[in-house]
Amino acid sequence: MKRTWTIIGVSDVLGSCKWYQALLGQPETLPAHYDFGQILDSDGTVLLCLHEWGAHEHPSLMSPHYATPGNGLLLFFRVDDFDIALQRARALVTRLQEEPHVNPNTQTKEFSLRDPDGYYVTMSALSPA
Repeated sequence: MKRTWTIIGVSDVLGSCKWYQALLGQPETLPAHYDFGQILDSDGTVLLCLHEWGAHEHPSLMSPHYATPGNGLLLFFRVDDFDIALQRARALVTRLQEEPHVNPNTQTKEFSLRDPDGYYVTMSALSPA
């Protein structure tokens, strides 16, 4: 089996952990380190990794000032609780980037929002609308 660990640069690992755990309906847990945290599914699958900008001198995670955070990246989550995920999202942001709609390509409902660092996040239903 192969899995990808998507790692994004964030300004506040603890705050971003709490934000993504709330968005994805995961129990709130503290990140393993002040500069790195993982959002885990209930079975332990890594959904997203959060890395503090500038920690550990990774070339592409040095600073958000080299490019706009999220440029060229779309965080796309398929969820089995779409309507509840929408409620959680509305509690986290003042406005969605895209209101709920049916994606003509996937035939699933989806909506989009921005995370605290400006990343574009799309939430998509697992099942067709």
